[in-house]
Amino acid sequence: MTELTRQQCEACQAGAPKVSEEELATLIKQIPDWVVEVKNNIMQLKRIYKFKNFAEAIAFTNRVGDMAEAENHHPALTTEWGKVTVTWWTHKIKGLHKNDFICAAKTDELFR
Repeated sequence: MTELTRQQCEACQAGAPKVSEEELATLIKQIPDWVVEVKNNIMQLKRIYKFKNFAEAIAFTNRVGDMAEAENHHPALTTEWGKVTVTWWTHKIKGLHKNDFICAAKTDELFR
């Protein structure tokens, strides 16, 4: 369990601050398997998880979905044979919030 996985997402409103460059540098170190991507001018966290088959991939997708519902923060999930791509960002602020890092860390815990 990491510092991030012990935290809960906070309600995020439009206009909430995005993570600063300093926060980004600190937080990304806690989820080293994730990459920061910019898509449509929106900074996002992305990771691809590999599995032996589709059944394992869909089971993981469902675990991530359950966690997302519990946190009330939802990722983009792409499930394919043998892999799941998870992308976190905060829609309301069109960028990264600490919630995204919390959920990325919790996603990693589900994979272990």
